[in-house]
Amino acid sequence: MRFSGPARACALLGLAALLSACAPLQTSGAASGVDETEGTLRVWLFSEVDQAPKERVVEAAVEEFEAAHDGVEVEVQYIPVETRAERFQGAFLDPASAPDVAEYGNTDLAGYVESAGLADLSEDLADWGPRADISDDVAATARVDGADYGVPWFLGVRALYYRTDVLRDLGLEVPRTLREVVETGRAVREEDPRMLGVSAGGAYTYAMMPFVWAHGGDIAEPDGDSYTATIDSAEAKEGLELYGQILSDDVCPPQTCSEMRGDASVQNFVAGSAAMTIGGNFNLNAVRASDIADDAAVVPLPGTEPGSIAPAFAGGNNLGVLAGTQRRTLSVEFVKLLAGKEYQLRMYEAMGNLPVFTDVRAELAASDDEIAPFVETIDAGTRFVPVTPSWATVDAEGILPAMVQRLAAGDASVDQAADEAARALDDAFGRG
Repeated sequence: MRFSGPARACALLGLAALLSACAPLQTSGAASGVDETEGTLRVWLFSEVDQAPKERVVEAAVEEFEAAHDGVEVEVQYIPVETRAERFQGAFLDPASAPDVAEYGNTDLAGYVESAGLADLSEDLADWGPRADISDDVAATARVDGADYGVPWFLGVRALYYRTDVLRDLGLEVPRTLREVVETGRAVREEDPRMLGVSAGGAYTYAMMPFVWAHGGDIAEPDGDSYTATIDSAEAKEGLELYGQILSDDVCPPQTCSEMRGDASVQNFVAGSAAMTIGGNFNLNAVRASDIADDAAVVPLPGTEPGSIAPAFAGGNNLGVLAGTQRRTLSVEFVKLLAGKEYQLRMYEAMGNLPVFTDVRAELAASDDEIAPFVETIDAGTRFVPVTPSWATVDAEGILPAMVQRLAAGDASVDQAADEAARALDDAFGRG
């Protein structure tokens, strides 16, 4: 596979509604002053399709931690991502059954904090040396209202995958701007109607967002203790209009692409039926293992001007400490170990998870051409969804996909679709 140029995050569905009234029931060992230094430290991590490499890294960290802490046993349980809402709900309501340390998706954070489920680690991390090598935009994915509720454990960002042979045979250059991405996709499909010019779906929100951000728009902006929609701004609409051009018969036909999410979008590329797609570093292994591996390449998704990079959504997972732990000191120390540079590097080698530390990523980019475009994308600056429990509602109601799909179907103009989405967003934020 030849690459040119240098989680999986999911929103929590309904947790805020389930737990918003339950915070007063939370009792905390930390709050009562209990901080045991022996016994069993319970850890929840997410299960994976191919879990063995992750387990080996975690087991090494556990062995190191137990060797350094007499009388301490670390008990790791792997929980399904799909059932995490129910599992965390139960943990927040009953600290006795809760873990001490947990992996959680960064878009779940605001709901967990509102439910008083996670411990504020700001003071614990203030003098932690490695923290200085986490950029502010990445650190913000574990932060609510200026307080740190964990450490980012890994990142996932998206870039532009393309077929070198297809572009070469058609005499096309690698796109240098977002508009050229669309134009190149159109040129490909004009020459070969069997191929999708750009495989990117109407339900692929994390492919759409960079178009909005690159044009100076945003989904919403902070407004007091909540947010106000800005998806209907002129800048956001410009990005939406351009992304909407992808979902057309001459690039990616709506009947095929309107309902597609990220996995399906990338699968078309892996299957050889698309000239380009917007895929993540977490899709690298699938591309490497495909029949098109020798003719696939990736560059950062360009911005609006040649040489610029469109801001990418900073997906990923964090490690945090449950508020009800009775082993706070041990919990924080384990988080620092497992989320530290050594084990983040090991997790990259085992699972392909991008480390959050700038110096570690720089070393990887210098030694691995295949990961370099994603590192360059992160270094150019990432963006995030509004940090509010209301994002669970936004995601569950499919507000943004519905907006894009109305554009693709021709049921609404950009102005109409964006205005409707803005009203729906404001309702979700409590601004309606």
